Order: sequence, then C-alpha cells, then structure tokens
Amino acid sequence: MRMMLVVILAVFAIPIVCNESFAETNTFFDSVKFIQYLDENTALEEVRNGNLDVYYYTVSPDRLKDSQDRSGLHVFDSTGGSYSILVNPAESENFNPFSVKEIRFALNYLIDRKLIVNELMGGYGHPIISYYGPSDPEYLTVIEQLEAYNLKYNPSFADETITQALDKRGAVKENNRWQINGSPIEITIFIRSDDPVRKSAGEILAAELEKIGFTVKRDYGDLNKAFVIVYGSDPAEMKWNLYTEGWGRSAFVRYDSTGLGQMYAPWFSNMPGFNDPSYWNYENAKLDYLTQSIYTGDFKSSEQRDELIQQAVTEGIDESVRIFLASKIDQYVVNEEIAGVVNDFGAGVPSRFTPINARGGQEELVIGVKQVYQGAWNPVMGLTDSYSNHIWGIISDPATFKHPFTGETFPVRATWNVETQGPDGKLGIPQEAENWDPVIQEWRHVDDNTQTTSKVTFDFKFSNWHNGQRMDMNDILHSLYFTIEWGTQTDKNDKTFDTEFTPRASQGIQTIKGINQIDADTIEVYVDYWHFDEGEIADWAVLWSAVPWEITEAMERAVTDGKVSFSRSGATSKNINWLSLIIPKDAGIIRDYLQEFKDTGHIPRALKNNQNQEYYQDRYDASIDWIDTYKHAVISNGPFYLEYYSPESRTIRVSASDDDTYPFKKGKWSEFENTEFPSIKKIDIKQSVQRGEEISINIKTVNADSVLYFITDGQGEIFSDTHVVTKDDMVIDIPTDSLSAGANNIKIFAVSATVLRPDLYESSFIVTRGDAELPEIGFENVEFPKKEPEFWFLLIPAIAAVAVIIYLKRR
Repeated sequence: MRMMLVVILAVFAIPIVCNESFAETNTFFDSVKFIQYLDENTALEEVRNGNLDVYYYTVSPDRLKDSQDRSGLHVFDSTGGSYSILVNPAESENFNPFSVKEIRFALNYLIDRKLIVNELMGGYGHPIISYYGPSDPEYLTVIEQLEAYNLKYNPSFADETITQALDKRGAVKENNRWQINGSPIEITIFIRSDDPVRKSAGEILAAELEKIGFTVKRDYGDLNKAFVIVYGSDPAEMKWNLYTEGWGRSAFVRYDSTGLGQMYAPWFSNMPGFNDPSYWNYENAKLDYLTQSIYTGDFKSSEQRDELIQQAVTEGIDESVRIFLASKIDQYVVNEEIAGVVNDFGAGVPSRFTPINARGGQEELVIGVKQVYQGAWNPVMGLTDSYSNHIWGIISDPATFKHPFTGETFPVRATWNVETQGPDGKLGIPQEAENWDPVIQEWRHVDDNTQTTSKVTFDFKFSNWHNGQRMDMNDILHSLYFTIEWGTQTDKNDKTFDTEFTPRASQGIQTIKGINQIDADTIEVYVDYWHFDEGEIADWAVLWSAVPWEITEAMERAVTDGKVSFSRSGATSKNINWLSLIIPKDAGIIRDYLQEFKDTGHIPRALKNNQNQEYYQDRYDASIDWIDTYKHAVISNGPFYLEYYSPESRTIRVSASDDDTYPFKKGKWSEFENTEFPSIKKIDIKQSVQRGEEISINIKTVNADSVLYFITDGQGEIFSDTHVVTKDDMVIDIPTDSLSAGANNIKIFAVSATVLRPDLYESSFIVTRGDAELPEIGFENVEFPKKEPEFWFLLIPAIAAVAVIIYLKRR
C-alpha cells in the first residue's frame, strides 16, 4: 500500500548527517542556510546583489516586468500552488448561514475569480472551481464536469439564492442587515495577512458579504494563528466561518490518489472537525466512499477510475466546504551565478532536487524563506506546511519519488519487481509471510491459502543514518508495525490512536496481506491493490522509514504517555505540545526515553526476534549522542543533515553529509535541470462563422504530440476532439452544425506524451445563423513570442500539478 508509513515516515522524512569522511562529496554545496525574509521586495534585492542565492517565495509580477527588473537574476515561473476558501459548515447554538448547503454554494457566485487572477495575481494564474487546474494531469478527465457548472461572478444571483435560503429559515433583513431570532447574522472571516493576495481576496469577499446584508468580522493572522483558530478549534464554537487558504505542492504526480480525499472528504482529517471525536465533524459518506475507492485502487480499469474522479469532483464542488479560487504561477528568483535549479511541475523551484543539485562559486547556498518555522517537525502528522517541507525534503531520502516532469514513480532508495493478477485474479502468499497483529501484539504468519492481488519485491539501498548507525531491515519492519498499530483502533481506550493519522492509515493497512523478508535488504510485500500502471502498485506497496526505529519508538512512548501529540488537533484537544523534533524541549523528551530504553535493555515489541543487546545499545547511544551534540532529534538519511535551528536569528542550517555509504554522488539529478515543454507558438482562428460552415484553426506547436480542443457553446453543451500532431504547423477543421448560435468558448491544449504539462490557449468565436450578417473582422491571429524554458503563457496560463503521495502543504 502506499504505506501510510511511507506517507508519514518516508514522505515527511527527517535527515541529518553525522559521520563525515572525505570521500567524493554528495552535493555541490557544503551547506545550505535558510533565513527568513518576510518582505518579498527586500528578498528580491538581496537575491539580485548576491546576499541571497534563491528566494523560496513568489515575487510579485510587477517587480519583474522587463529586462532591467530581471538584471542579475534567473526568473523561473513555477506552478503547483492554489488558493481556496475553507467554509465552516457546522451547526451551532448561534445560527451559522454556511451550515446551509445552498448558501455555501452561492459563494461561488460571490467570488470574482477573474479579478483575483488578473488584478491581485497580475495575470499569473488561472481561475479554478475545483482542486484540479488546467495543467493537472487529471484536468482533462473532469473538464466536461467543470465546464458544465459555468460558474461566473454574479453577486445578484448569489444574493437571490442566499435570500431564498435565509427566508426559509425565518431570517429577516432590517436596515439592509440580516437578523435571525432578533440577533444579527455575523460571519467571521479569518484572513491571512502575511500573503498580499489572500489578504486582498479576503477583504474583497468580506465586502461582498456585507453588501448583501451580513455583519462581518475580519480576523487577521498567519499560519501559526490559523493552526489555532481554524485547524485547532471545534467548528461549532464558531471562532471562524471562512478562511483564506493557500496550498503548495510537494511533487508532481501523474495519477492522483489522495488529492480529492485531502481536499473534499472527511476521512482524510482535513475537513472541518478534522476527525477529532470531541469536535463537531463534517460528514459526507459519498465523498468518503468515492475518494477512498480512488485511494485504495478499488477500480478495475482506467475508465472506472475516471468515473470515480468525476463523481468526487462534482460532489466536492456541490458541497462547497472547500471552494477553490485560482491556481498560481509563482515567480521565483535565483541569483544569476547559481546553476542546477530543478523547477519541478509540482513543487516548483523549492523542489527537493534544487539544493541537492544546485551549483555556485561559494561553499554555502543561502536561501531566503517566507517563514523558517511554522507548525511542528515530526514525521507522523507534523510537517504539514510547505516551509518546513522545503527543508525536510533535502534532509531525508524517500524510497520512491515522482518524476518532476512526468509525475511517474521512479526509484530512489528502492528498486522493485511487480507481479500482479489484478484486477480480477489472485496470487498465493507463501506460508512464511508475516503480518503485524495489533490485537495479540506480535508478528504472525498468514493463514493457509491466503491470496492477494499483487506482489512487489523491493531491493533497498541502505546507508548510514546521520548518527552513524547503519540502516537495516529492522527500520523497515518497525515502520510497518507502526503503520498497522496506529492505523488500527482496537477499542475506545486504544492509546495508539491519533485523530488525524489513524483514519488515513486505516485505509492503507486494509490492503496489506503480508511481508516476506528474503535477505538483509530485500523484502516481498503482498497487497490487495491493483493499478493499470505498475509503478503505482510499487508506490503503494513500498515500505520505508525516514527516521531510525529508535526515534519512532521514543516518539510513540512520548505520545502514549500523554506528554506530546503527533497531530495538531490532538495537541489542541489534550492541551499538550504538538511534537516537534527540532525543538530542544521535545528533543529532550525523546532523549529521556532513549536513555530509559538503554538503561532497561528495552527491545521494541516489533523487533523481539532480534535479541542482540549490543545492537540495541549502539542504536540508543548513537541517537542520545546526536541529541546531546545538536540539541534536536532530527535524524535521517538524506544528503544533508540538520545542523541547527536558531529562533533568534530565524535561520536553519543544514550541512552536507560526506558519508561514503550514501548511494548518490553530486550531479546524480542533473538530468532534471532542463526539459522541453509543449508550446503553442501561433494560432489563427476565425472570430465568427455561419452555422453549418467549418471553422478552421491554423495552429503552430513545438514539442507537442497531440492537440486537444474543448468547445462550450451558449447552451452549455461541450464538444471535444483530439488531433495527433504530425508536423508543427497544422489545420484543424471543426464542424459547427451542432453548435448553438452566439458566443462559443474554445480551449486548445498542446500536449506532450513525455512532459505532462500542456500549453493552453483560450478564446471564443461567434456562430451566426445563415441569415445573420457577419462582422467585418474575420480572424484572430495570435503569434506567441519566443518562450524561455521557464514557462509562461500569453493568455490563459496553464499551470499546476498534482501532489499526491506527498500531500499538499499549507502555506
């Protein structure tokens, strides 16, 4: 399964480097320093004059308009982020208008998405109404459903819809202010003040709500405050009604299995209530079923998967608990002396490969960040913000990752061989295969004649942990134990339960049928999971851990003893700390447990088959020494290790590990530096045509394998077709017999089979009746200027990318 363990302990991995030898180096820079710069304009000038090498936050387009503005800089247009409004649908003692589905949906007409993109974002984005934007690989799967909504800014219609809904519930409007039961209907909108776009968008929405009669309270703050007010409170307390969210992506993924669950479904613990049993919780069984089916591979064909995605997107939009506003094109600036930047379709310039592959004339790479520390650093349910993940991603190595331009799974620390009989057949499982049983608390052999859908054999590339100890199969076994143990709630008093983690992990562990260790670095994993792409089967089944088992063991004890919580919601409800391994106090708690383990000769339940006390003592000693030396408990296996975090100077430094057991030397990922993108260079399209005639489109593309078009006519009907590109210049003839008279919208995509990021052109043309007089203007001729490898689009930018196995991160 896409082991929650991988999702937790591998995806969010913590690395650090201790054992340093003087072999060939693993990175071009000896260290990377992350330093906080809240003001983008100051950061821009610091990058220009060389005090910063890179700034990991978007710079306003109006600061980079011409060649003079870009002097001394490389400017990269990156995609993958988005903006949304989180709506509180809770029922409460005080009337909450957004507990009414029709009122939530009416917000779609109260939000001017085009204004947000064109004015607030300077055109660097695209209006979206769902989680998927025009350049997401799944976008073409749902385009007909999205186009059918035809959602446009229409405050009069929103007012009419809201009025009807409030009238039915006994509300009255007096002096242009809505009241119910003699009290004003008050809305609290939490507005992110640290992001100019979200600040302006929130204020505009607040003004629109006031215009139609609501009493609006504006509450401003950053992500740290949002963690408390929005994500850390009972929705029924009505501390907030609306929140201006921002999302960053960790990777580009071809087949999204988690995004719709994360953004729309209660089971993922990311919807109001967040599965805290003491809170009011949003419920939607239909969305849970659809998104869990997508996540666990409960489909028998790509067509069936498409249907699940289409239904989930439609239900998510209809429910309007999370309303998407715009996908983003972020402009990142890099000093002209820096080379080797990897502009991932999902993460953008802050991809994990950039610091690893970057080259320059200095020993240290200096990166400016908007926030150096928010949330908490733990690999279970911490690291939920993009800021920490930018650093975490270069400290730890995953077993598998997603190609930055195709989104396909490729091996990092694990290679694999897949055998499958799916979707309908079954494989036998050898009797020596085992699985963790959370009831009897031990490994047990699988039952006779147990069968499964797929078998994946993994060969791991182990190395030393940053504390000098060798990674081994015990780390893998303990990680599987942890996922099953914490993914199963055996009874209401089960201490190995987390309100956010357990519901997610429980979906994956249902597919695990057993494991069979072959040798010191090879294991067979048996799962009831199938996908039409074998790479996805491997990605689901992979086992991995990004921290040593003894750190996980100590974290588990600290949580079950009630001293800290893995998750934010657990910390809030229990009034304890959200575990953060980077903080000295929490690292001290981990150290105390490690010392107790050493003193008592503790052997974890999951590792009882190994009784070598010297092995355990060495493990405990190494991690204790690490915490004593570095004052944190962040230990992992990547090319960099965490040297220090300084709250006073708001800096974090990571240093390169020169451990000769690390499998990848510098330059390993240089193949990701440059790629060729599909591009529309020129379009000639007639602006009006009589019905019955063909409308011809002359189009010139480069690096494209096919051209797709989608036409939405005035009646909302959708017509589409695909044309294979046989030469760069081609003519597409489109019949108009079936199109309605009037304006018809057309979207044209240039698509590559190897780079899953289409270029997009959008326009409209008029279809007239035969007796109508045609306008004098006959053609729209658009010639696109030469594009640099950093991508931008003249009209409607095509942006985004799906972040899947590595979840979207809050910004």
